[in-house]
Amino acid sequence: MGLLDKYKTLLDTAKASGIPDLQYAEQEGVLQIRGTAPNADTKNKLWDVYNQIDPNFLSGDVVMNIDVSSAVEGSQVRVATQESNLNIRKGPGTDQPIVGKAAKGEVIILISRANDQWWLVRTKDGEEGYCYAQYLEPVE
Repeated sequence: MGLLDKYKTLLDTAKASGIPDLQYAEQEGVLQIRGTAPNADTKNKLWDVYNQIDPNFLSGDVVMNIDVSSAVEGSQVRVATQESNLNIRKGPGTDQPIVGKAAKGEVIILISRANDQWWLVRTKDGEEGYCYAQYLEPVE
């Protein structure tokens, strides 16, 4: 039995749990699982499923690097560009027209995460659109 078959329930649970950037691959006898869970409950659920398949995690044939997103909908995020303003676009993609800008260091509201690259945001002036997520960081 291959690792993908052995851990099918774990992978199916991860896929159904809303992990937008889920990645997995078998390498040198170890199943590598990576992604960003929307919340801690999702991450804990995956560890519970893993423990049911491999009690006490004794086989050592899975590496699960699942982070928990600190950028939750409705939270504040800060523009983390090097020097320039951040473009806010009509849709998720550089081919979309620019509908506004957010200044370096400005705090804006995360409306939703369209995917792991583009987040829908709203500025304090009410401008709403998509920004490249790489230039946004959670405000703690």
